Amino acid sequence: MVISGGTKLLGIIGDPVRHSRSPQMQNRALAAAGLDYVYVPWHVTPDLLPQAIAGFRAVGVHGFNVTVPHKVAVLPLLDRLSSEAEEIGAVNTVHNQSGALVGHNTDGVGLVVSLGEELGFDPHGANILVMGSGGAARAALHALCSAGAGRVVIVNRSPHRAVELAERYGKLFPRILLEGRGELPPSLGDVDLLLNTTTVGMDALSLIADPALLGDSAMVYDMIYSPSESPLLAAARQRGLRCANGLGMLAAQGERAFTLWTGVPPPHGLMKRVLLGDCDQLLPTVS
Repeated sequence: MVISGGTKLLGIIGDPVRHSRSPQMQNRALAAAGLDYVYVPWHVTPDLLPQAIAGFRAVGVHGFNVTVPHKVAVLPLLDRLSSEAEEIGAVNTVHNQSGALVGHNTDGVGLVVSLGEELGFDPHGANILVMGSGGAARAALHALCSAGAGRVVIVNRSPHRAVELAERYGKLFPRILLEGRGELPPSLGDVDLLLNTTTVGMDALSLIADPALLGDSAMVYDMIYSPSESPLLAAARQRGLRCANGLGMLAAQGERAFTLWTGVPPPHGLMKRVLLGDCDQLLPTVS
C-alpha cells in the first residue's frame, strides 16, 4: 500500500476498537478495487467523542464507521442523517460529503443479507424474538420490520427500554405486532427466529432465551462473531437448530459502507472471505 498526499482517509471509531476486523477487510477490498484510500482504527473514549469528530472535520476524513459505544452519542455531532438512520436513531457509518458529515446505518441491511445467505431466512411474516435494545437492536428491528416481519418481541433486562423500542417502531410500522418485555414470553414454541443483539455471549442461559425451549424449525442468529461459536450457538447446534454468527452481517454492512464512501461496490464476497481467516482469535464483540 502506497500512501500519498492524495490518499483518502477512512476508519472506525470505538471504545474499545483494537479487536475490529473492519480495517483488515476494508483495506483488502480497497486494494483489490484499485482505490487510493486507507482505513485505520481510532480508539475514541466517550468523553473525547466531540473532539474526535471535530478533528475529522478539520483534516477532511472522507468517512468512518462507528461502533460501540458511540452509535447513538454521535448523532448530534453530525450535520444530517439518512432517513433510515434517523428512524433507527443510531449511526454506524458516516460519509463526509463536501464537508457535511452525513450519518447512515448499514447494520440492518447487513443483517437481512446475512440471514438470507447463512440461514435462508426471510423475515416476511415471521415471528421473531429479539434479545437486547441497544444500537444494534434498533438497526435490526428497523430492517426486520421493513422486510415485513409478522410479530417481533423485544426482551431486555431493563423493561422500559424494550417497551420504548416497541412503541417507537410500532408508530413507524403500525401493521406489525411489536411487544417490549423485561422477561421471556411464557412460550417460545412459535418463534421462527431468535436474534441476540447483546454482547452478553450467553455465559448463562438465563440471560438469553434457551434454544432448548424453541420449536424444531426455529433458527438462531447471534450477532457476536468471536468466538465463532458462542455458548448460544453451541446450545442451538446441540438442539439441532439452524444457526449463524454475525460474521456475515459484519461483511455485508461493510460492503454497503464501502459503496457509500467510494461510489462503487467492493469485489463481491471478498470481505467475508478475508474475515473467515482469523476471527476466532478475537475478543467477543458485535459489529
